[in-house]
Amino acid sequence: MTTLLIFGASGDLTARLLLPGLGSLVAAGGLDDLSLVGSGMDAWDDDRWRRRVAESFGSVEATGERETAVARAARYLPADVTRADDLRRLLDACDGPVVIYFALPPAVAAKACAALDGVGVPPGTRLVLEKPFGHDLAGAVSLNKLLARVVQEEQIHRVDHFLGKSTVINIVGLRFANRILEPVLDASHVESVDIVFDENLGLEGRAGYYDGAGALVDMIQSHLLQVLGLLAMEAPPTLEALDLRDRKAQVLRATRLWDDDPVKFSRRARYTAGTIDGRQLPAYADEAGIDPARGTETLAEIVLAVDTWRWAGVPFRLRSGKALGTRRKEAVITFRPPPRLPDGLTGSSQPDRLRIAFGPDRLSVDLNINGPGDPFALDPVTLTTDFGPGDLPAYGEVLRGVFADDPTLSVRGDTAEECWRIVEPVLAAWRRGDVPLHEYAAGGSGPADSLLP
Repeated sequence: MTTLLIFGASGDLTARLLLPGLGSLVAAGGLDDLSLVGSGMDAWDDDRWRRRVAESFGSVEATGERETAVARAARYLPADVTRADDLRRLLDACDGPVVIYFALPPAVAAKACAALDGVGVPPGTRLVLEKPFGHDLAGAVSLNKLLARVVQEEQIHRVDHFLGKSTVINIVGLRFANRILEPVLDASHVESVDIVFDENLGLEGRAGYYDGAGALVDMIQSHLLQVLGLLAMEAPPTLEALDLRDRKAQVLRATRLWDDDPVKFSRRARYTAGTIDGRQLPAYADEAGIDPARGTETLAEIVLAVDTWRWAGVPFRLRSGKALGTRRKEAVITFRPPPRLPDGLTGSSQPDRLRIAFGPDRLSVDLNINGPGDPFALDPVTLTTDFGPGDLPAYGEVLRGVFADDPTLSVRGDTAEECWRIVEPVLAAWRRGDVPLHEYAAGGSGPADSLLP
């Protein structure tokens, strides 16, 4: 018997992402003898919690006998997980090894970890924490030291559900299983790398978290830097956690802001009122729960250098924005043009590009060929194939690793610190007001002076 103890069980994250992922994993036969215990500040009882579990399982059609049994046996205990007495009561209610999932705001999760340090945990306990890990570099270092007093590093799973996306995982296979690609993925052949996550969604009720984070911390500092690590790392000898995470850590240690200049190589902006697909969005500053004086950005861009032999001189441009008219979620590798074209070839020659889309999960290659009609005229074409969707949703994939005691898809402590180090100069410049906060209309394409083409 293993107990999954969820702190923040009555919250949106648990209902929308965590429980559907768990239901998918149980339905796939990935768990046996699971006890599910939820805890939160809300005065729920077992029946209400069981309804929440059943509804979330049903959203992914996880309604078989195994899933139904888990939902019916689930228990709920109201508690303040920052209090030692409440934590002891919760741990006493758990059977077997315990997996504690912190579905909490980062500041509350840190306080709960401090309380656990005083209480102690049963042998074999695993801790699962959501991003962002800490609120800055010093905070991440401090939290790592705290967690090291509670459990061993191998028992800490810093969850970045982006690493559970099948397309992101497929980057490793795409790069290292194809001789035609790997030799040309370097500074000799690549002109630039763009990693973009543009959404057509607005705030969607996340003011409590988002206004204290913003696009840079919410997406770039965590998700997109993890994608950069997979795109730029050297081939690991195995896909075991130690090898794969060592390779990512090496790349991130070599990553810094381009020319160390946050004014020139970072951008921030927030959306004003506008229309997306016929839906009227208010300005971000007018959304409920937002403090306009914070100057929180809803779009962030940075340009990074990866100072390794393979990538020296290649700009990595990272961008994430909300309430944009075009939904764009992809990594794009743009290759350098050929040294020259033979005389006689005509037509438009676009750069060759390798595109890895994160939604829908797709691989595309932009090429120039001799098209129909005039055989001497070049035509641009795109070759496309879809990635497999994966057996589980992202949270199900991450949870599978947690229960299997496999940290491959979790962020290691030193890597979490490196991600903060990379963005700290940008955050500092923004706090000083060195980089202006631009505006863009919801439903538009973002600020006019974008760092991306």
